[in-house]
Amino acid sequence: MSVQQEIKRLTAPDIRARKGGDPIVMLTSYHAHTARLVDKYCDVILVGDSLGMVMHGLETTIPVTLDMMILQGHAVMRGSKQALVVVDMPFGSYEQSKEQAFASCARVLKETTCGAIKMEGGVRMAETIRFLAERGVPVMAHVGLTPQAINTLGSFKAQGRDEADWARIEDDAKAVAEAGAFSVVIEAVAEPLARKITAEIPIPTIGIGASPACDGQVLVLEDMLGLSTRVPKFVKRYGDLGPGIEAAIKGYAEEVRSRAFPGPEHVYGMKKKG
Repeated sequence: MSVQQEIKRLTAPDIRARKGGDPIVMLTSYHAHTARLVDKYCDVILVGDSLGMVMHGLETTIPVTLDMMILQGHAVMRGSKQALVVVDMPFGSYEQSKEQAFASCARVLKETTCGAIKMEGGVRMAETIRFLAERGVPVMAHVGLTPQAINTLGSFKAQGRDEADWARIEDDAKAVAEAGAFSVVIEAVAEPLARKITAEIPIPTIGIGASPACDGQVLVLEDMLGLSTRVPKFVKRYGDLGPGIEAAIKGYAEEVRSRAFPGPEHVYGMKKKG
């Protein structure tokens, strides 16, 4: 009698152990059906708060709520089997205090059964990350360009172009590593700085617009598939699905309007009377 081997899902310690090893492959997903596809090829699936822009047409991630993240986290967990699923903590769900952060993170972990959470911020969030890590919450940190700070930054501009700004970003990366984060996303940071940080800290760096110098890479799935209307300059499109989807919708609409779409006899093999 054969025994089916259970698929073991990757964990935060597994990803932490990949420092300096095989590159970590990471993509976003917000739905069960895309999670099934992404899960075959990725080590980490991020349920990003970018869903506010991708799914809901919002201008920024600021309006995204904890309930929205939990709902899509459920979907991605149902659709995946082996990748580590990380859920973004949305703006306002963790900044007020360590206790608020723990309550929000605990709810996400319990209700979605995901394997880790991600939060933005470096030095200012180090104390919170330590508090969470000591209480069993695996934290993926996020430094460099932090989209939740868009109202302070003013625009989604690259960070660290001027070497005078390097120290601040380096300090952020070191602080989250020392606090107990198992990995850190570095967004929109110049390659020399990303390479320097990757060499300096003991946890994996996952770049998004931060060059191949990092220990891994992440992209928004819809951006790399050509489904997003506004795409950062650093994104390479691996597909251009938008026109194909539009053509299919147009073809369907034209058939319906001309009454040329299949009827019941085609679908069920019915014979016409007479």
